[in-house]
Amino acid sequence: MMDSTPTDLISTTEAQHLLGISRPTMARLLKDEVIRHFPNPIDRRVKLVSKAEVEALKPKRAEAA
Repeated sequence: MMDSTPTDLISTTEAQHLLGISRPTMARLLKDEVIRHFPNPIDRRVKLVSKAEVEALKPKRAEAA
């Protein structure tokens, strides 16, 4: 079975900066599964997200603003 974990993972903090959003907004996007998250293999408390998924949201967030 293929592993579906993306290879371009970044921290949620990096994703927040790319999108220009607050921490609570990022938490809501993760909770609502707008962005998939993956556990960090080194520290399971840390969530990682795909940079490609974050970049794909940038145009949508710009239109909503």
